[in-house]
Amino acid sequence: MRFLTTAKRFLTDRSGGHVVEYALIAGLIVIGIISALNAISASTTAMYNNLDEQWDEASS
Repeated sequence: MRFLTTAKRFLTDRSGGHVVEYALIAGLIVIGIISALNAISASTTAMYNNLDEQWDEASS
């Protein structure tokens, strides 16, 4: 009986709802940042490789 009372109280408790919502929003923001960084990583790598090649040509 005690388990059922505790389970019912847990399922009807709404006090932690805001925390869950904020955690979901933060998770979506993190996923967006990771996706954006992944999208620009190839162009950034190419830019630095080009800079390295030009630096080598200028020094020789």
